[in-house]
Formats: sequence, C-alpha cells, structure tokens
Amino acid sequence: MLKTDASAAVGDHALGMTFEQMEVPVVPGQMVGPVIAPQAAEPVSYERLALVTGRHNWWRPFLGTIVLLGLTVAAMVPIFGVVDITGAFLDVPRDADDWPLFGDIPDTAFLLLLSAVPLPALALTARWVQKRRWGTLSSVVGHLRWSWLRTCLALAAAPIAVLLAVSFLMDPLDDSAWVGWGTFLTGLAVVVCLVPFQAAAEEYVCRGWLLQATGCFVRSPLLVLIPQAVLFAAAHGLGTPWGFASLVIFGLCTGWLTIRTGGLEAALGLHITTNVLGLGAAAAYTGGLASDETAADMPWPMFLLDTTLTITFTALILHLANRRNLTTHFTPPPTERTVADGINRPLV
Repeated sequence: MLKTDASAAVGDHALGMTFEQMEVPVVPGQMVGPVIAPQAAEPVSYERLALVTGRHNWWRPFLGTIVLLGLTVAAMVPIFGVVDITGAFLDVPRDADDWPLFGDIPDTAFLLLLSAVPLPALALTARWVQKRRWGTLSSVVGHLRWSWLRTCLALAAAPIAVLLAVSFLMDPLDDSAWVGWGTFLTGLAVVVCLVPFQAAAEEYVCRGWLLQATGCFVRSPLLVLIPQAVLFAAAHGLGTPWGFASLVIFGLCTGWLTIRTGGLEAALGLHITTNVLGLGAAAAYTGGLASDETAADMPWPMFLLDTTLTITFTALILHLANRRNLTTHFTPPPTERTVADGINRPLV
C-alpha cells in the first residue's frame, strides 16, 4: 500500500530515532522542541537544599556569607549609635568600655534584639544571592512545621528543667538574692517575648545557612555538621574546655536532628527552651540577667549532665520523628532536556 506524502515524511523523520526523541505536536502551554526524556528527580536532604531550590553556582554560598555579614553589621551600627546617643541624653552610668547602662532588664532586651538582627539579613541574603525563599532554610517543605515545633518545645522542657534544678542545687541562692515579683515578672516577660527571636537567629545562621552552605560542597552529612558546630561554639566565647565541648556537642546534635528530621524545628525547640528557662530563672535573682557567664563557662559536672540530656533529647526526637513519618527530603520537580537549548526545564 502506498504511503501518503505526510506519512512518508513522518516515517523518514522517525527513521533511526527512538520514540522519546520524536517531535511532539505543539500545544499551548507545553514545551516546544524534540524531547530526549523526562529526567527523574532525586530526593534531596535538608543540607543540600541550596543546590536545588534557587540558583546555584559554586560562588553563591561564599558571596551570600559575605552579604549576610555585611547586612548584619550595617544594621547593627545605627542601632549602637541610637543607644549610645540615648544613654548620653539620659546621662545614665557607663561601664569600663564607655557603654551606657540602662539597667539589667533594658540591657538584656537590647542584647536579645541585637542578636536577632541576622534574621532579616538572612531572609534578604537568600532572596538576593541565591534567588530562593527563606522558607527553604526552615525545612524541606518550605516553611516551619508549627505542630512539630510545638512538640519539640514541649519535649525539651523536661531535660532543661532537670538541668536548671541540678544547677541550683549545686549553687543555691540565699533569700536576699530574690528580686521581687514585680521585677521578676517584667524580666520574665522580656525573656519570653525576645528569646525566641535571638535563639532562632542563631539556629537559622548555624543550622540553616552554614549547614546548607557546607552541604553545597560536601556530600557526607557527618562532615557537614562539623564547621557549623565549631563556629557556633566559638561564637559564645572561649570559656572552659568543658563549656566549649558542650556547645560543640549541642551544635552536632541539633545539626544532626535538622538533617534527619528535614528542618530546624527540633533545634529551635531545644535552643529556645534552654534560653527561655535559663534566662527566666536568672531574672529571679539580683544581678542574674547582668551576669557575663554563658554556657561556654560550664564546669565539668554540668558538662556531663548537659551532654547527657542533649543526647537523650536527640534520641527521643529521632524516635518520635520516625513514628510521625515526617517529610525529611525535598523532591525537585522532574525535568525535560530539550535538544534545541540543552536546558533542564521543570515539568508543569
């Protein structure tokens, strides 16, 4: 039987081509051009999200880190200036570094707010440099999973309460140290309102940005954890070796939880609860909020207890996360490669 001219043309064009390479009819909204084949997307874990959720080049994590630091400093400088001018105007006392002292509670509020400055800087950096939503720093689903965060906050309360109780037993306070209900409740309100932002800033920078920046170059999850944990400990100052080790272990455990659960919720839960309960307790006695001591100054008995509780919390969270079947990986949309332009395009 004779072929028509049209069918002959199709037959000649298809000769020697696979089915996937044949041209398809042009339909509005579909890709134009010969298709090689849909490319299946491989699920990506949290620390590798920067590779697939925005624009990635090898230099973007480095440039982003510089931009993040620059924006943070640029925001802090005028804040320092306003506080210094206000102190001079009110003629408040100054410390040895000529910094104005407004009182324990106002000074604590200022430090907590200052520590939260990296949050908006990080959101701008993710958008400007990597062209992605900052929700991709929260979890593999693109936002915080609030129900899971509330669960992590509740689970963290018990071990932190135990840690504080043992701390008070080791160093009991006399009755004269009590600040009174009015001062205590004011200080507690400041702590409860501002600590979540301060703790979140540290988590988004260390377990978020630094973890994902390292993940752009290192595939091993275990190796990805080390830089952010060491930098997190160093940022708290060099106190005792036990304190530094405790902070490194905290960073390693919360980093591991972030990767295994697919988001920052567990790290946020532990960090926020630790700081709220710790500073809340400090607000109860005279000079507690003004103390310069941090977790970096931890003695060895507290190191043993703190590390044990951190590891216990980590194990509990991992167990619960497995039972809840949390989404722990992001699956990018499948792509097609066109012969014409050689560019991967997402299938819509």
